[in-house]
Amino acid sequence: MIERTATVASRVGLHARPAAIFAEAAGELPVEVTIAREDSPADEALDASSILSLMSLGAEHGDVVVLRSDDDGAGEALDTLVRILETDHDA
Repeated sequence: MIERTATVASRVGLHARPAAIFAEAAGELPVEVTIAREDSPADEALDASSILSLMSLGAEHGDVVVLRSDDDGAGEALDTLVRILETDHDA
């Protein structure tokens, strides 16, 4: 399993516009990715390409989330998603 952590940079957290941007990017990747709050058990990870899952995650500005994938070669894909999360899309 490959994983990365990211700090949510958008001022409104992972809601509405930032969630849509992230979900679209995750859905276009050739690997399956899950997302969970850092303080959540791994079995509570959600589909990173689902905007509804992202909204229900409740990640706020400054929260740390964990991205995971079991797919080979997912490191670059996860790095791309980390960059999206660590960009303030509300600026």
